[in-house]
Amino acid sequence: MPQTSYPIVWDLETFFKGGSDSKELRQHLDEVKDRLRTYSAKLNQFETPTSSSEADDIASLIEEGSNVSQHIRQAGAFITCLEAQDMTDHKASTLRSEVMELNATYGAAFNRFKQKLAQTEASVWQELLKHEQLADLSFVLNEWREAAQEQLSEDEESLITALSVDGYHAWGQMYNTIVGEMTVNVTVDGKEKELSVGQANNLLSHEDPNVRKQVYEKLEAAWKEKESLFANTLNHLAGFRLNVYDKRGWDNVLKEPLDINRMQQETLDAMWGAITKHKQPFVDFLYRKASLLGKEKLDWYDLGAPTQENTQTLSYDEGAQFILKHFKQFSPKLADFAEHAFENGWIEAEDRSGKRPGGFCTGFPLSEESRIFMTYSGSMSNVATLAHELGHAFHTHALKPVHPLNRRYAMNVAETASTFAEMIVADASVKEAESDQDKIALLEDKLQRSVTFFMNIHSRFLFETRFYAERKNGFVPAERLNELTDQAQREAYQDAVQSTSPSYWSNKLHFHITGVPFYNFPYTFGYLFSLSIYARALEEGVSYEDKYMALLQDTARMSVEDLAMKHLGEDITKEAFWEKGIELCKRDVEEYLDLTSK
Repeated sequence: MPQTSYPIVWDLETFFKGGSDSKELRQHLDEVKDRLRTYSAKLNQFETPTSSSEADDIASLIEEGSNVSQHIRQAGAFITCLEAQDMTDHKASTLRSEVMELNATYGAAFNRFKQKLAQTEASVWQELLKHEQLADLSFVLNEWREAAQEQLSEDEESLITALSVDGYHAWGQMYNTIVGEMTVNVTVDGKEKELSVGQANNLLSHEDPNVRKQVYEKLEAAWKEKESLFANTLNHLAGFRLNVYDKRGWDNVLKEPLDINRMQQETLDAMWGAITKHKQPFVDFLYRKASLLGKEKLDWYDLGAPTQENTQTLSYDEGAQFILKHFKQFSPKLADFAEHAFENGWIEAEDRSGKRPGGFCTGFPLSEESRIFMTYSGSMSNVATLAHELGHAFHTHALKPVHPLNRRYAMNVAETASTFAEMIVADASVKEAESDQDKIALLEDKLQRSVTFFMNIHSRFLFETRFYAERKNGFVPAERLNELTDQAQREAYQDAVQSTSPSYWSNKLHFHITGVPFYNFPYTFGYLFSLSIYARALEEGVSYEDKYMALLQDTARMSVEDLAMKHLGEDITKEAFWEKGIELCKRDVEEYLDLTSK
């Protein structure tokens, strides 16, 4: 593969020219408002179907609604990119509010439509689903019908959606606004720097323990200073959800996240049960890591610390070439897609200040393109993260042949293609390590991910479950939130850490996201689910590519239990399935312990 130079800053101009001042975006949003007004009027005239002869009209309304939704999502994706590339872009934040209002208006109108469909008499409904245009959408349509039957009246649900803009979602926005303005002053290499919290978080993996400790303490102090504000945002988000659940008659706070993820409680219980039973090897890893750092137990700020200097660093172009080389061994289609993304400026990877922390992939449905956001600094961990986000983009690409309504996969399976892609690169980097020192460093990075999914995310799940239980009885103050966090982290890490991060409830964005409740367990699901797919790919090589594409194309049109049975022949409501993936991770621990014992 010839060496080339890829753009390290993404191209957004292809969607709307001019950033947050874009006249094209302004025109697009105004047109969406007109489309939405017309569409809402049509939906207001729609009545509960009484005959299968109305199938054509229903199909037409679904198509028009799907098109309106794609136009809103196109603008939303663009604004997400603007906010991420420059956290001081206040015009983008204003535009975000406008898109949220459009979403709320669309959601209220479309919900009325779904309510009317839900009232259709059962025999008529079955005849409607035989219609050529509706048959392919039967899973999603039945999902809508069942969800609508569990909700409140049409007017009540519309009111909830309308109130959520300046209520529910506004609290999430408030959180982002506060965090965006936070900075900490740290001293690194004898120089004092003013950093965003995202930049400071990156220093928690610094090789100097004094820097890590200083940054940890400064961050904890910064979050502590604003904890009363964050206690408000978290409590009011949860309060809004709980009030809605109560009105609908839902007792289980996990009902909504499980429904969203098309997943049974038995599956979730089996996953956490298997993980809890097999944590000891990962506890052993943490103790070995502590020993290598000269400690009895790790402090929280040591969890991401390197015990070995990894001499392997790759420029952005070299990282891209590494990814393409190894993608090709599993899936030429994945490699070709990734190369297209690199060449055409789909990736924002520049290491500069002012960017949002973390990484993501967002899709532009009208353009049928994606954009990837991250900060690349040359580590093999960065390469793995880049592969992860490319996997997300490839998932979207794989779904292009199916109807837009059959592309809306849930968060748990959303992590399937991303983790699969990441595993390809992470495994390859370990195998190609030039020394034991590099191999230990890379294995450590790989195991950090297992610890994250089996322990860190488990602690988030434990915290959130207990927080919601207490929130039902009233406002939970910051002091108690700190206690719940500390307890959950010690339990999830099985006391393998000396200190915890009591402020984690406030500094983790995922607790304050309004789009998806319980933004935690789907990550662990996706990680272990993808390991089973990766194991198949290792066995079958390139010949597995078509089966892999078929699995991805089904991710939004069946439950995860049916998906696993159809494509893997596995019952994921049993712990045995999850133990297979955990076993692969335990082998990494064994290799790490063996290498570090020398």
